[in-house]
Amino acid sequence: MLNIVLVKWRLSHTQQLHLQWKFTMSVSRAFKVLVSHPTVPTPALELLRSRGAETIICQSVPPSREEILEKVPGVDAIYWAHYQPLNAGILDAAGSQLRAVSTMSSGIDFVDVPEFQRRKIPLGHTPGVVKNSVADLAIGLMLAAGRNFHAGRRDIENSQWLTERIDWRMGHEIRDSTVGFFGFGGISQAIAKRLQSWDVAKIIYTTRTRKENDVDFKAEHVPFERLLQESDFLVVAAPLTDQTRGKFNAEAFKLMKPSAIFVNVARGGLVQQNDLHEALTTGQIFAAGLDVTTPEPLPADDPLLKLPNCVILPHLGTQTWKTTIEMSLLAANNIINAMEGKPMIRPAY
Repeated sequence: MLNIVLVKWRLSHTQQLHLQWKFTMSVSRAFKVLVSHPTVPTPALELLRSRGAETIICQSVPPSREEILEKVPGVDAIYWAHYQPLNAGILDAAGSQLRAVSTMSSGIDFVDVPEFQRRKIPLGHTPGVVKNSVADLAIGLMLAAGRNFHAGRRDIENSQWLTERIDWRMGHEIRDSTVGFFGFGGISQAIAKRLQSWDVAKIIYTTRTRKENDVDFKAEHVPFERLLQESDFLVVAAPLTDQTRGKFNAEAFKLMKPSAIFVNVARGGLVQQNDLHEALTTGQIFAAGLDVTTPEPLPADDPLLKLPNCVILPHLGTQTWKTTIEMSLLAANNIINAMEGKPMIRPAY
């Protein structure tokens, strides 16, 4: 009986030591994370805290760089949940102990990536999870621009709803059309997947190299000039880089069909907006649907907003709770992995 009690005591004592060791290790792994925006979804904050993070949350809306610079010194990680420049100024203010940064965004054109590479600081972002919500919106823009949604609404507001004309506000269908993509990553492929049930005639795309899985979407890799010439709907869903900046300019629009619908769900910087305005006002193309512009927010007096054949949204591509929560959790997991010495789930370089 004494032996049994002794064994039980020893086991209990060992368990206590084990629990004490675990507690010590969890405290030693505690880390500080600056969160740059106060409305980051709660599940992401709870996940960080459950893994030992002390979250230092900036309260300003819009985010104040002054507040960020005041709170960032000494943190181990930065959760960047807005689109202000993320550069050497922030990294210098954080200090040499900084071990990880993740944005809560797919695009990272506001990040000085070479500076992160130079300092060898892990940088994460949240591509992939945005593809479905952006794809839904892109098809919405194809329909809205192709079928005169904006022009028709303006006609109602101006008492110009014409009921006696057969040819009034004629638009273009997706059915039997050629849909072209500039860029054929996750977003474009999510759109192409949806279009399989829309009876399109052809899907074509332009990228630097052919995508091995393009056969899954019955898509054809074509040169940029052919993309412009053949597309009835041309959807831009490519990253903004030095090579793609201003890609859609006067020369590009001149090669497009007069009946073409231009849709941009990527970044405003891929388009020369003055040239797009000219193409829309002179009939070089039929219409445009934009979820992104330069700058953002777009000034209320911007000439594009005055056009009946240009549908403009205020960058709503990822604005659903489902996608936003998924983005927030991915950003949190990027940081957690880096703090635990593991590769980020979605590294930016």
